[in-house]
Amino acid sequence: GWSRGKGDPYASEKPLYSIDASNVAKYQNSLPEGQVALIKTYPGYRLDVYPTHRSCAIPSEVAERSKAYAGQARIGSDGWRLEQAVGAAVPFPVPQSGIEVMWNYKLRYMAKGRRAQVSILLREKGGALTEVRQWAHEYYPYNDAAVRDPSDTGGIEAKLLYDVLSPSSRAGEMYLVHSFLDKAQSSWIYFPGQRRVRLAPSFAYDNPIAGSDNLYFVDQINMFTGALDRYDFKLVGKKEMLVPYNSYKLVDKSNKYEQLIGQDYLNRDVQRYEKHRVWVVEANLRKGFSHPYAKRRFYLDEDSWQILAVDLYNKNGELSGLQEAHSINYYDVPMFMSTLETIYDFKGERYFVDGLDNNEPMYDFNVQLKKSDFTAAALRREGI
Repeated sequence: GWSRGKGDPYASEKPLYSIDASNVAKYQNSLPEGQVALIKTYPGYRLDVYPTHRSCAIPSEVAERSKAYAGQARIGSDGWRLEQAVGAAVPFPVPQSGIEVMWNYKLRYMAKGRRAQVSILLREKGGALTEVRQWAHEYYPYNDAAVRDPSDTGGIEAKLLYDVLSPSSRAGEMYLVHSFLDKAQSSWIYFPGQRRVRLAPSFAYDNPIAGSDNLYFVDQINMFTGALDRYDFKLVGKKEMLVPYNSYKLVDKSNKYEQLIGQDYLNRDVQRYEKHRVWVVEANLRKGFSHPYAKRRFYLDEDSWQILAVDLYNKNGELSGLQEAHSINYYDVPMFMSTLETIYDFKGERYFVDGLDNNEPMYDFNVQLKKSDFTAAALRREGI
């Protein structure tokens, strides 16, 4: 009875237990540091922990190719570039380093393309709900089994096109991003008032996303995007953690945004956490580079390679935020992927939600996208 936005395979299950300020000390070793901070900061904030389900599914072809080509992919001499990796396969099924784990995330199977109408929401402290609605078109050439080497895609990891629908002051803005395997993104912006396309050389790394009030940076799109060259990625190991998982209740179409977006945090009644094994990777900013987050600690699902949570630290080494991905299994693909993401800013006591589609059409993985749809000329035509 499941369809996108309708149905929950585990709707009849009840929480095994809940974690709040009264018992967080008992579970804090199984929680991201940022999660512990939220529990201790906000009265009423809790985690409901449900039975674990290893529900991640991928196409049989991807599983077979991951096994067949295990051991072929390599990391370049610079310590981060990818070499000899085929498409539609996990490049490092048994990772030996943090950078290999991150490449597994970047090239996890997400279908060849998708389209969705999604909302970005920001709850001002003590104020109203700000919403940006947009169409998102995403093209992933590396999920094609015909790819035999990074050069076969022209070095492209993904092509992304965002068309802003609201607020009215921004309606018609369009953003085109080419995400590369070996360098920073190339980006273009269409401004409806000027009716022209402009190259946006700064749309990468720590450039803030428009409408996020400096809470959301380009390299945080989809939990992490862009080149891996500015951080050193250390593999801490694998451990059991309590992480958001099988979040069907959260994305059900019956939920309205005003019900979901509370003053200080996302509605806890519709969130689900489970115990899963995750890879822990610590990223430290390399010398000579700047970023509001000098350190990040990533928690990646053992089965899907999806980043489920990120502890964020400022240049002084202080915990400054938490990023979470709430994921579901898209049974019709099949694939397991984040369906919405949250970022909590501890200093400003604010948070930000990206990818909400409860009130919008959900992801369409059958859309026929091609590389010619993601050019500056196509952006100009679409804008006009």
